[in-house]
Amino acid sequence: MTRSTSEAPLLLHLPGCAATVVERFAGLTRVVVSEDRNDLLSRLPEAGWRAVVLVVEDESDVRLLPRIAAAMSDGIVVATHPSPSMDLVLEVESAGAAILLSHPPDVDRLYALLEPYLTEHGDHPVPEDAGAEDRVVGTSAALTDAYRSVARVAASAAPVLIEGESGTGKELVARALHQRSTRSARAFVAVNCAALPEGLLEAELFGYERGAFTGAVGRSEGRFGRADGGTLFLDEIGEMGLGLQAKLLRALETGEIDRLGSGDTVRVDVRIVAATNRDLDARVQSGAFREDLLYRLAVVRVGLPPLRDRMEDLIPLADAFTARFARRHDRPVRALSKEAVAALEARRWPGNVRELRNVLDRAVLLARGGVIRSTDLGDGPGAPSMSPVETDDLEAYPATLSLREVEERHIRRVLMGTGGHLGDAAEILGIHRNTMTAKIREYGIDPRSPEAANPGDARP
Repeated sequence: MTRSTSEAPLLLHLPGCAATVVERFAGLTRVVVSEDRNDLLSRLPEAGWRAVVLVVEDESDVRLLPRIAAAMSDGIVVATHPSPSMDLVLEVESAGAAILLSHPPDVDRLYALLEPYLTEHGDHPVPEDAGAEDRVVGTSAALTDAYRSVARVAASAAPVLIEGESGTGKELVARALHQRSTRSARAFVAVNCAALPEGLLEAELFGYERGAFTGAVGRSEGRFGRADGGTLFLDEIGEMGLGLQAKLLRALETGEIDRLGSGDTVRVDVRIVAATNRDLDARVQSGAFREDLLYRLAVVRVGLPPLRDRMEDLIPLADAFTARFARRHDRPVRALSKEAVAALEARRWPGNVRELRNVLDRAVLLARGGVIRSTDLGDGPGAPSMSPVETDDLEAYPATLSLREVEERHIRRVLMGTGGHLGDAAEILGIHRNTMTAKIREYGIDPRSPEAANPGDARP
């Protein structure tokens, strides 16, 4: 279904090739041909233009572009030139054109470029209020269960454990718990337990006195002290070492902490919200996590589903990120083309909501005009053609391999798929980048050449 001809007309100034373009677009929209620049400018005040295409022959034409773009609202301006150059591309795009094409333009390429602007269902408009900051977006059944748990326990001081893959929005849920609690007027303090070595993490959590260790040039109250009366968010709690787990357990049981280098005990009133992308029950069974600490942390458990299990939330999330980044970067993006929507829906999203956020951030910056096209989305670990775990190849891991051997082979496989990019590989594997670094050291893997065998672990 197309827009009526009065709603989505196309205005052309393309000497020598206008007839070909008119013929190509005849079944889509009304096409108006301007014979000269003065006629084009006189027609601009008419309502309803969604696209203007004109040849740029000299600097005077470039100077017209801001006037044309200002009259277009959410439409698109396309310029053509017989010999496009990088300098000219930058100049015309800075002046208001969305893109510079060769003249005469390839009509099929021009059609694909303009069709989202000229058809009623060719693009997906982004709601104006979609980009509210720092909120969880989605109405899927799995996410609704998480909402319900948050609503029931937010007002209490009970510890909460948020479980889910990397990038599912665990910190957003933690902040929502804090904001809806009686502690919302006090601090929300976050610490990533995987980001620091255990000794530094202990000092960061509990604080220290001046001279407590090399580099302690002043006194620190620590994250517990800063969160007194508020909420302390312990992200990636599954990466914490056993020694520090014992000290954390004591703090939770007694409400007291001991700052490094001090003989005094400090009482604190802190609500603990922890998050993990690891299976803590399995880590308890393997001896890597204390069972008594898990009981303390998991008075209430909130599970966040991966994005692939709530795909009905994908486009509302994409809308939210598009609106947010359009405001942040001061870009005129207001819609996703139907091809862009299809491309988003075809991806696997191993990096979950975080990956989607990064894709839309880049797309808003790359988009020409008010519509994000599929080419603006780029390729990534979640793209169908790029996913290193696209197929279920049962022969890839023979049943004779140990779990350690399977893990090593899979890490090598994912690294090959990401071209050795550690961050992308960590997103796909659902582990923190620090854990990824530790794994490749453990297995002697060179990210630049992951297929190379580990000489110290050779097998016949």
